Amino acid sequence: MKKFWIITIISLFTYIQVGYSGEKPLYYKIDIKKEIGSTTWRYMQRGYKEAVDHDAQGIILHMNTYGGTVVHADSIRTLILNSAIPVYAFIDNNAASAGALIAIACDSIYMRPGGNIGAATVVNETGAAMPDKYQSYMRATIRSTAEAHGKDTTITLSDDTVIKWLRDPLIAEAMVDTRIVVPGLDDSTKVLTLTAQEALKWGYNEAIVNNVHEIVTERLGVPEYTLQTFKPSVYDDLVGFLLNPALQAILVMIIIGGIYFELQTPGIGFPSAAALIAAVLYFAPLYLDGLAASWEILIFIAGIILMILELIVIPGFGVAGILGIICMLAGLVLALVNNVDFDFEGVSSREMNRGIFTVISGLVCAFILMIYLSHKIGRKGILHHLALDSSQSVEKGFIAVSSEYMDMEGQEGVTVTILRPSGKVRIGEDDYDAVSLYNKFIERGTPVRVVKVENAQLYVVTIDNKEK
Repeated sequence: MKKFWIITIISLFTYIQVGYSGEKPLYYKIDIKKEIGSTTWRYMQRGYKEAVDHDAQGIILHMNTYGGTVVHADSIRTLILNSAIPVYAFIDNNAASAGALIAIACDSIYMRPGGNIGAATVVNETGAAMPDKYQSYMRATIRSTAEAHGKDTTITLSDDTVIKWLRDPLIAEAMVDTRIVVPGLDDSTKVLTLTAQEALKWGYNEAIVNNVHEIVTERLGVPEYTLQTFKPSVYDDLVGFLLNPALQAILVMIIIGGIYFELQTPGIGFPSAAALIAAVLYFAPLYLDGLAASWEILIFIAGIILMILELIVIPGFGVAGILGIICMLAGLVLALVNNVDFDFEGVSSREMNRGIFTVISGLVCAFILMIYLSHKIGRKGILHHLALDSSQSVEKGFIAVSSEYMDMEGQEGVTVTILRPSGKVRIGEDDYDAVSLYNKFIERGTPVRVVKVENAQLYVVTIDNKEK
């Protein structure tokens, strides 16, 4: 009897504690409704971390995407397969290409009526299929993803072993390669795309639902729950915007153009400020995203230093200038390529070509901008006031020096120092700075005549000079 009451009290206490806690199972929803890329990967990482930190019971990916980059989709796939909590895919209309790979990695797939999954062929920027080596990698990746969900092995009465995959790897491969034939599928000779009903039949859809609420309440059996939608920060969206290849080309244009115009007009001004801001906006998101390493940024800075040395310290244009240009362009390109300490083994030619194309596009635009602005600055139009277009002549009332100097042309004196070619001359009782007009050395004590006055500077020749 005593034992009965102890059990009853403990059970009642547990019931009261749970009942008054007010806690409901927490589910996190992460939207994948854009092109899959670095921004989507950042969303997934942050959303997953928040879900784990808040002890979520599961994560629901609300998907409507036509695909994106394979490298970022593979990163998301790996995160899902290694997840400590269940991840469910809710396909709202489309999960194509890289989106299909992500959906297949999820523990369960749910689709709205009219939804589609498939068409995972690797394509280039124009939509054309990439060579077979890329398709081979994608086939292996999507096949292994389907196989990761396991299989049922049955032994029949006749001792035959029947294997039934929970998600048939052959169907996953058919989403990539037109040569894969799946018996029983009408479009088995084309890149496979499954409707919601077809996916339900072939094991790539657990159920047809209308919304996330149906998934949690009807399919997961949780009538009372809390749904938390991951909200990307402004910073995430900003970084994603700055990683746009078109914007990166524009930033390259501003960097190159700014450096060029600043070197043409020495001193810290608007061009250098624009180039500096553009460089920060170019490298900062790449560095935070893990693409640009410190040494790649240092290569770019070294290139700028070499250019400055070539133009200011070293006369002419030679080895330092050429190395400077190479270092600058190399730093810009390498920052866009996901290499590891100059190891390009895992870098696809597509990624390398994209980086080179982005920088070259910016370089060409910068060249065009240089030509255009070089003809426009100081002339008519909006750029008219960016440069001085009038000469400060005496006729227009500009007097840069004392009128005393303007009256000294034709006067004679004697050198009090050697002119090499500059020095001092004595005219009357006063000494003045003077320069030999023909850059010839004039010895001390030589009679000279002032033949030109310019910017408080006297230009003299010897009195016996026939060219005076």
